[in-house]
Amino acid sequence: MSATLLVSTPVALPLLGAALSLLLSPRPTAQRVLGLAVLVAVLVDAAVLLAVVDTSGRQVLQAGGHAPPLGITLVADRFAALALLVAVVVCLAVLLYAIGQGSAERRIENVPSVFHPAYLVLVAGISLVLVTGDLFTLFVGLEVMLMASYVLTTLGPTSERVRAGMVYVSSSLTATLLLLTTIGLVYAVTGTLNLAQLAAAVPALDPGLRQFLGLLLLTVLGVKAAVVPLHWWLPDSYPAAPAPVTAVFAALLTKVAVFAIVRTQTLLFPRDEPWAVLLALAAATMLVGVLGALVQEDLNRVLSFVLVSHIGFMLFGLAVSSVAGLTGTILYFVHHVTVQSALFLTAGLAERERSGTALAQLGGLARSAPLVAVLFLVPALSIGGIPPLAGFIGKLALLQAAVGDGTAAVLAVAAVALLTSLLTLAAVARVWARAFWGEPPGEERRGGVGAATATRRAGGLMTAAAVLAVVAGLTLAAAAGPLSAYAGRAAADLADRAGYRAAVLGEEAQP
Repeated sequence: MSATLLVSTPVALPLLGAALSLLLSPRPTAQRVLGLAVLVAVLVDAAVLLAVVDTSGRQVLQAGGHAPPLGITLVADRFAALALLVAVVVCLAVLLYAIGQGSAERRIENVPSVFHPAYLVLVAGISLVLVTGDLFTLFVGLEVMLMASYVLTTLGPTSERVRAGMVYVSSSLTATLLLLTTIGLVYAVTGTLNLAQLAAAVPALDPGLRQFLGLLLLTVLGVKAAVVPLHWWLPDSYPAAPAPVTAVFAALLTKVAVFAIVRTQTLLFPRDEPWAVLLALAAATMLVGVLGALVQEDLNRVLSFVLVSHIGFMLFGLAVSSVAGLTGTILYFVHHVTVQSALFLTAGLAERERSGTALAQLGGLARSAPLVAVLFLVPALSIGGIPPLAGFIGKLALLQAAVGDGTAAVLAVAAVALLTSLLTLAAVARVWARAFWGEPPGEERRGGVGAATATRRAGGLMTAAAVLAVVAGLTLAAAAGPLSAYAGRAAADLADRAGYRAAVLGEEAQP
């Protein structure tokens, strides 16, 4: 398969599928089959792309044959290929869950559901951000995600979802305006938006201007990544969305922004020593997030604050500014994608059992729904860093990078990371004690016998989807050796700016 097909398929196929799915909106069964077929095809493509990139190096597509800076450049390196593969696995699991729950076919005032078209557009936007080779296409990918995610957030005729959608879109639009301004400034001072060309142009700028642009780009992407103190929008918008939508948002939307931060900072603003600003943001994100999780009374809000907290771990590895630190970031990135999807899908199963996610409504789930309890416990232990699960592997790599660096600031943030892991365990233990191990509520709080029976009838495909997400996380742990080796090679790719330029620009990148 050519590089053109390998790199373009994850973007083009979901967009084509979305257009066809919209035409099939009166036929929900056809929409389901089409959506699943598209994601399976993209999954196969992503697996092949990962193998090709690992053996043959970066795959580059100059759309339309136009050379930079005029053309659109798509680039897949090891990090992008791994992120794409894990993202598509999660998207497939969430789609299965949505079909099982019925939210994919929900109609509002007799208008056919747009879930499937919007969902495929979201997948296309995620893929575009992961393989983009220029800042403007990065902006386009993020905006495609924004449009699709707003539609998905507001599915359902509830004022809470509309309000949550407004919170989400207002914060995103603010970040969008700042990002567009930043891109304009970058173009004004360099004359290009191609990342490979910027990799040569930006380091040659005046140090003060270069630092300003780096901080500005970090800030606007930090809003989308929910980096403290720019995280305020996430705990209010994610829990209000339908369960499968919350799961895919938690797993991927913030991580795509983290990916963009890693890509731009390593390529355009390389550093040979730890970055104090990012170290401080990483520590603040860890602590503020986990402390927020400890005081929440709703399962989805607990998980939302845990999500925010563990964004800090990925920033920590980037802030160390070494190949070892980037290796830890990559390992924690793929772990976080799978574990967040598993936790939120399982929270959706718990909501079906108790008709709500308030901790006061839950209780006794370990006895009434033991499989749901197991599906929650495994990713909860993983995000707490319990060995030999994937969360432990990522955290161990980050701590090894910190010890290898040895500076006081890095070691201090490593201590914060250890404290955050302990507090995360305390937060999930609190949820376990109240929601799974505690006393069950009265029958009337569960919606009655009829509601419970309906839940059991609808739960097969939903449970299978949650199992798939959990198994994906366990697979990462089982393949710890090969995965760590691959992450090391991916981190070396990120640090090899000259290699990136040579792959994209050819002879232009040579000295």
